[in-house]
Amino acid sequence: MTQWSGYFGLILQGALVTIELTLMGSVLALFMAFVAGMGRLSRFFVLRALATAYIEFFRGTSIFVQLFFAYFVLPLIGLELTPLQAGVLALGLNVGAYAAEVVRGAVQSIGGEQYEACVALNLGRWQGMRHVILPQALLVMLPTFGNNAIELLKATSVVSLISLADLTFQAQVVRAQTGNTMVPFTTILIIYFILALLISWGVRSLERRMARGLDGVRV
Repeated sequence: MTQWSGYFGLILQGALVTIELTLMGSVLALFMAFVAGMGRLSRFFVLRALATAYIEFFRGTSIFVQLFFAYFVLPLIGLELTPLQAGVLALGLNVGAYAAEVVRGAVQSIGGEQYEACVALNLGRWQGMRHVILPQALLVMLPTFGNNAIELLKATSVVSLISLADLTFQAQVVRAQTGNTMVPFTTILIIYFILALLISWGVRSLERRMARGLDGVRV
């Protein structure tokens, strides 16, 4: 029993790394989603082209290749990253590309009357976007953002390939040392599920709060 408590301690250490990856990766993904998503809506061709190139590249290539590129190739051009930094970069850029289309679609889903009201109130393009359009669009984005965050959580398992001691890596260590496959992998299965539930609960709670305050935003 004492031996297994030590192994479970290893798995919990891996859970902390997974949580850290998920949080930091989600922040980067959210930032890139808004930059690229709004870029797709820009009036300027160069911004639209750059945003489209980013989205299509990261959606069209494998997360495995992106991770290996960040960790093994970037150092060849002088940009050396730790395994954690490489994992956050690859995960954030990959998921951010998918979330960018969520941002674009949500903004475009807002009714034309809201844009007309912004003009009637003499709000500039970005004033109207910031104070009227985006608060409404964000409520549309949230459910899919929650799905994206859960996908990012699950994708963190790929960082075990670059020897970052996340949940999956530690489960493999326990399996190698004990010869037992069922216990460590059942344990991390449950932990991943609990973390996904927490993300879903957090997103739903935020969605309810925003829905209550949205009436004061529509014009």
